[in-house]
Amino acid sequence: MQFSLFSSTVLRVSELTRHLRQVVESDDVMADVWVQGEVCNANRYASGHFYFSLQDENATMRCVMWKGQVARLPRLPREGEAVNAHGHVSVYDARGEVQLYVDKMELLGTGALWQEFEKLKQKLSNEGLFDDARKRPLPKFPKRIGIVTSRSGAVIQDIRHILERRYPIPQVFLVNTAVQGADAPSQICAALQLIQQIPNLDVVILARGGGSMEDLWAFNDERVARAICACAVPVICGVGHETDFTIADFCADLRAPTPTAAAQFCTPDQNELRANLMLSEQRLQRAIREHTIQARQSLIHSTNALHRASPRAQIANRKQRLDEWTRSATRHLQRRIEIQRAQLASATRQLNTLNPLATLERGYAIVRKENTVVTDASQVYANDVVNVRVREGEFSARVQ
Repeated sequence: MQFSLFSSTVLRVSELTRHLRQVVESDDVMADVWVQGEVCNANRYASGHFYFSLQDENATMRCVMWKGQVARLPRLPREGEAVNAHGHVSVYDARGEVQLYVDKMELLGTGALWQEFEKLKQKLSNEGLFDDARKRPLPKFPKRIGIVTSRSGAVIQDIRHILERRYPIPQVFLVNTAVQGADAPSQICAALQLIQQIPNLDVVILARGGGSMEDLWAFNDERVARAICACAVPVICGVGHETDFTIADFCADLRAPTPTAAAQFCTPDQNELRANLMLSEQRLQRAIREHTIQARQSLIHSTNALHRASPRAQIANRKQRLDEWTRSATRHLQRRIEIQRAQLASATRQLNTLNPLATLERGYAIVRKENTVVTDASQVYANDVVNVRVREGEFSARVQ
């Protein structure tokens, strides 16, 4: 490609990136170079290719290692591990990015940033800042949620979208802060102090999108770690992607793999609540029906038992028995009367047969001397006065 010195040339993006690639690849240094740095943003694709970045204190470069070269490594480098990488530099046309195409790699051990991370992590762990005993439970139904993040990033929009979809009830308060750069740690600490002044705040989400270890370094700051531990309400840390870990994650009451996951962790799902409510309502209705059936059966059983034990039932039963006894006694008495009447009639007949008065009816008389019936003439003497009883009356007589 040739350029004129006297007129400006307008290039398409693809033409520019292609020219950059030609310039870079024509440089002898770029064609055979060793680069030292710390591995970050490491990701091995299903194809077997290994994509990562190399970084130092001041810069980051994208790298790629093809499957064939990866197979010759004793192992893949870990995040934060220092390496010497050999390869050539070129430009990836599609994105216009300068990349190091690595064909060999020497593992040097843990890099400076990773050593600093591990040192601070060990220090705070020894102080007990990571202990599970100091982790506070999250409220089940928060009414006020605080968010500490950058208002200009996509993170806040993602969190709000999740909250509106899952649980739109709570009030949401945002405190803006830088989440990357030298001023970020002090701003994050100030934001955590400020958000605690909101009355009746239930939980705080500290969030940032993904990035390299250097991009997330503000969340490995000791000041930020202590500010999280000192927060008066539970803190959920949703920083980076799922594979990213920061000191803030260990200090927070709950670590979320992503900012959107943090929004999910601190709120219930309204659809699940509705489903659980319907299920509870069905269980309650079923329990009420079963309890009603049991109560009705128990009432019937108790009513029957009460009826059996009721004085009214006993009185009615005894009345019936009394009636039966009365009828039985009446029949028995009638039989006794009839028997005694027959006996009386028989006795009357016998008495009438033996009755002296019956004899008088036939014309006989009863003679008594001094209240003694005279049955023999030798019982009386001349001039004795006797009493004679006849059928109609009695009279006195003197013996001649």
